[in-house]
Amino acid sequence: MSLSKSKSANHLTLRKERGIWDLPLRLLRNRLALGGMIITSIVVLTALFAPFIAPYDPLQLNIAQRLKPPTAEHLMGTDHLGRDIFSRVLFGAQISLQVGVVAVALGTIVGLIAGAAAGYIGKRVDTTIMGLMDAIYAFPAILLALVLVAAFGASLVTVMTAVAIVRIPIFARTVRGSVLAEREKEYVQAAQCIGVNPWAILFRHILPNTLAPLIVVTTTYFATAIVVEASLSFLGLGVPPPAASWGVMLNDGRKYMEAYPHVVIFPGAAISFTVLGFNLLGDGLRDVLDPRLKNL
Repeated sequence: MSLSKSKSANHLTLRKERGIWDLPLRLLRNRLALGGMIITSIVVLTALFAPFIAPYDPLQLNIAQRLKPPTAEHLMGTDHLGRDIFSRVLFGAQISLQVGVVAVALGTIVGLIAGAAAGYIGKRVDTTIMGLMDAIYAFPAILLALVLVAAFGASLVTVMTAVAIVRIPIFARTVRGSVLAEREKEYVQAAQCIGVNPWAILFRHILPNTLAPLIVVTTTYFATAIVVEASLSFLGLGVPPPAASWGVMLNDGRKYMEAYPHVVIFPGAAISFTVLGFNLLGDGLRDVLDPRLKNL
């Protein structure tokens, strides 16, 4: 019995050392992860320091300067109301990251609890929770946003709530699958044999070893959350004008994009750049945290 317990402890120690302590070094050795970290760091720093970097107030109107092409005075030109596009792109990063952080955090917390309960408690609970997750997942984000907008009005909170709710099933399924796989392993059976409390087994042993796939899904979903927010704002269901949202900027500029393409090129490029960064980081994390990849 003590031998099994010792093997279990060594197994957990090795997993934690490989999964946590040397993670930064392994990320730096992975080109995808490194590229993703560089891009996402640029976006995060841009959002944090936007008030200091932006040369103009993103809401300041100047009709005399409307639809100006990029110049030294306005690096990305101006929109149909004379607002500086460069300043609006910088402040748009704040909205996108805010939606990503809040929506992903909410979805992860609820999904973690639901997935752990479904995979660990029993078949009846599993069937009930996963049935509810399937019902939620059947709702498209835009349809759910329409319902929430009708009930609470268009706002940033509505967007974050809609984005979070729709993706809770993804996190729940990821955690549930990992819990089902981990609870059948030897170190869990050893802990059960020595009389460890079932909830202690779940929170101290099983859940820490299910975080790797959850981290990958969470990172990748940042990109999805940003795209969904931009899509909803473009359709008028998200952040209301005159907020400096990238989706709002695309919606404002679509009427002028044939004659003045810069009004949509720069906010569109900002969305693409940010999504690329989070996708690269997610793919890199997947490669680094996958124990089956022996070359890392």
